[in-house]
Amino acid sequence: MLAKLLEKLQDRDSQEGQAIGTELAAAVLLFEVAWADHRITEAETDAVRRALIAVFELDEATVDALIAESRTEHERSVGIYRFTRAIVEAWTPSQRVELLVQLWRLALCDQEVDKYEEATIRKIADLLYVEHGRFIEAKRRARRLAAAERGNPHRLPGPRPDP
Repeated sequence: MLAKLLEKLQDRDSQEGQAIGTELAAAVLLFEVAWADHRITEAETDAVRRALIAVFELDEATVDALIAESRTEHERSVGIYRFTRAIVEAWTPSQRVELLVQLWRLALCDQEVDKYEEATIRKIADLLYVEHGRFIEAKRRARRLAAAERGNPHRLPGPRPDP
């Protein structure tokens, strides 16, 4: 049993030492949000696909390969720090906010943001060094985009206000 634990720790250390591309890092973070409620629906996988195409302008075959690789990487990972670190080191603050917009759009794909999805996005935003105002801006922008996609730009998804 101790040998298995040591093997896992060595695997984790070697994985963390490897450089990771921003495309894979972003895809893993998207799956982290999708998995926040401990299930990944087909709608969420489609939302991940759309987000990767929007952020990286990739073709379908490349996106499919990236999704397969990122799901495997997400299942093997023990945390998200190395993925957020790869993005922080390579992207500007504005690019990181764009990723947050995509994370929120993913959370909104079923018209309801689960509390665990929101907590995961908040954690990612903190690790991406996105200030709170920009975090809220990304959330609002994602809601506007989601409402526009549903054909009602005036109705924002989310809880209805109390009368």
